[in-house]
Amino acid sequence: MDTTTPRRPSAARIRLIDTATRLFYEEGIHAVGVDRIIEEAGVTRATLYKQFGGKENLVLAYLRNEDGVLRSLFDEAESDAAGPATLVDAVIDRIAADIRQRHTRGCPFINAAAEYPDAAGPVRTVIDEHRDWFRSALEGVAAAAGLRHPAEVADSLVMLRDAALVGGYLDGEDRVAPAFERTARAVVDDHRGS
Repeated sequence: MDTTTPRRPSAARIRLIDTATRLFYEEGIHAVGVDRIIEEAGVTRATLYKQFGGKENLVLAYLRNEDGVLRSLFDEAESDAAGPATLVDAVIDRIAADIRQRHTRGCPFINAAAEYPDAAGPVRTVIDEHRDWFRSALEGVAAAAGLRHPAEVADSLVMLRDAALVGGYLDGEDRVAPAFERTARAVVDDHRGS
């Protein structure tokens, strides 16, 4: 039996990821240099390279952190839902809240994909893994709720979230988040068992 506890990330690592997350999301990954991240995180160059080995690994950590945020939305929805039937609505509520409150400059994964066009590269691999998980999680929620064609529901909800995140940045989350909720609920209602 392994009695070791997982190591908590160092304060410097957390500051680097938090700083990179803010800057990459607000300004773009390629637009933000390592020197700026180091300065704003209050660490040395040696610390960044010790923690990540370079900018690309910091980009990967940023995307994994964003993935963790979305996974936590599902966990929160699951803990708040009274059961599988209400979990679909709870997930839609959490995604709409994310559109309104956190991801107001588009989807971090779509933004990163635009900056990293190599479909076989490590950044795109992390993006693909995230999207595969997201689609699969939505399909599982739809199946558990007894919706017909859960894979179709998942595909529609992924597309709607993508559109809402991009649209929220362009048209404002006050307009787009309610439209996402209405349309997502219409998709769910259209797939309820008869």
